[in-house]
Amino acid sequence: MRYAPVTEALADLGGAKWAVHARGRAMAAAGRDVIELTIGEPDVPPPAVLVEAMAEAARTGRTAYSSGRGEAGLLDALADRYSARMGRAIGPDQFLCVPGTQTALYVAMQGLVGAGDEVLVADPLYATYEGVIRAAGAAMVPVPLDPAAGFRLDPAAFAARVTARTRAILLNSPHNPTGTVATRDEVRAIGTVAAAHDLWIVSDEVYEELIFDGPFASPFAEPALAERTVVVSSISKSHAAPGLRSGWIAAPAEAAARLLPVAETMLFGNQPFIADATALAVAGPSAVAGEMRRAYAARADLLAGRLAGGSLRVHRPEAGMFALVDVGGTGMDGDAYAADLLDAQGVSVMPGSAFGSVLRDWVRVALTVPDAALGAACDRMTAHAAALQSA
Repeated sequence: MRYAPVTEALADLGGAKWAVHARGRAMAAAGRDVIELTIGEPDVPPPAVLVEAMAEAARTGRTAYSSGRGEAGLLDALADRYSARMGRAIGPDQFLCVPGTQTALYVAMQGLVGAGDEVLVADPLYATYEGVIRAAGAAMVPVPLDPAAGFRLDPAAFAARVTARTRAILLNSPHNPTGTVATRDEVRAIGTVAAAHDLWIVSDEVYEELIFDGPFASPFAEPALAERTVVVSSISKSHAAPGLRSGWIAAPAEAAARLLPVAETMLFGNQPFIADATALAVAGPSAVAGEMRRAYAARADLLAGRLAGGSLRVHRPEAGMFALVDVGGTGMDGDAYAADLLDAQGVSVMPGSAFGSVLRDWVRVALTVPDAALGAACDRMTAHAAALQSA
């Protein structure tokens, strides 16, 4: 039988990246003591007021079809939120409501790039970025970030990789997996590259409310860049609600109108009862984000402190729910290390190769477990590293 070319384009970009995670889950289900530090699922529940708002909306009949663009109440709430943040009027016609940031990314790439185009993406990168780019027929062009420079954006490196086929820059700040937060100057410098070559900026801002200290900078907030910026975000991280699958696109009105048929062809709106809860969520600061920021920052310090002095080197994040650990000192790359750590010590971490070539000798550690569990994982990682050194 014949299959569409997209199945070939995505054949090596599916669940295989999470193989260690899946194996760890299987081991735990079989009774093995496994500490799971792989995926970013917040360890606090979503705000009770959101759960109740969603339940009440469902009880009162908010379970019918939605508009293709999204529910009016949520569109208005997003317009108010972004107008206040950006300091200029942003209308409901500048948003599309979709089930989560992943869907928003897919819609954006389908609508902004096509066959033969190129998209510049910082390496390391979130594991699904290459897939959404390839699904549109475009090619991802990695722009390596230097670990020695703290994985900071290098606008000159982006500029050097622009070709006649480049159509967009996919920007992620706060960044997954490094936890680096782009400064306003860095965002503006990337914007200068985009403007010089008439490129779109697709800005993934899902970790915006999880910055440990300091401000958040968005290209959408820059008047000179707003007309070429498409923002994707959701309440998955900020409100500890990844399973609700509630996200949005913010864009220039013309871009939102052009992307609307793409979104409608896929799913025709999000769920009204979830939209009602999301409208409440975006109307003000998250009730749980502050707690998560403090916890994740403290756990990053815990990880760095407990692993200091050995063959494992921690990169302390500035935001988010992950930390990177350089395992090159063990003599293993990230893939071999993650597999061996799981087998030998029952600690499940993500190999850095799932996030690009720069992290070949790194692993990503989720900070979304209680302090005691993370401390126990650190003890196991230290013992594992010591055993490798003495072997």
